[in-house]
Amino acid sequence: MTALNRVPSLMARAGTASALTIAAVGGSIVVPGVASDAAAASPATKALKVAASKKGSPYKWGAVGPKRFDCSGLTLYSYKKAGKKLPRTAAQQYNKTKHISAKSRKLGDLVFFHSGSNVYHVGIYAGKGKIWHSPKTGEVVKLQKIWTKSVWYGRVR
Repeated sequence: MTALNRVPSLMARAGTASALTIAAVGGSIVVPGVASDAAAASPATKALKVAASKKGSPYKWGAVGPKRFDCSGLTLYSYKKAGKKLPRTAAQQYNKTKHISAKSRKLGDLVFFHSGSNVYHVGIYAGKGKIWHSPKTGEVVKLQKIWTKSVWYGRVR
C-alpha cells in the first residue's frame, strides 16, 4: 500500500470532526513518504507565502522587517526567509533578477514598477494580476491589483 493510498484510512481513523478541524485551520495531515506542501514549494512560492503572512505590517521607509517594511524590504525579507539573497533596493533587485515577459510570470516573481528606465517600486506577484507589497507611508502590507502597465517582471534565481 502506498502512502497516498493510506490517506483515506488515516482520515477515517481521525474522524470527520478532526478532518473538518484540520481543514478549517488550514492544516494538513503528515503522511510518511509524501512531500508536504512546504517541502515541495519553490523559493518563489515560499517567498510569496512569507509576504502574505506580513499582511497589515506598517510601511516604514528603509525597513526590512520583521514588523515593518518598505517595498524592497518586504521582497528582500520574504526571499531571505525562502533561502535566497536579494540586494537592498528595488532597482538593485531588478538588476539581479532574470527578466521575463508578462506572459511568463509565475507566482512569487517580482513585479517592478518603472517610470522610463527608473525602477521605483517592487512587489511579489500573487496571481490574477495582483501583488503583495508595502505601498507607502501611512499604509500597510497588502494584496493589491497591479494598477499600471508600466511594470517589468523578474525571476529570482
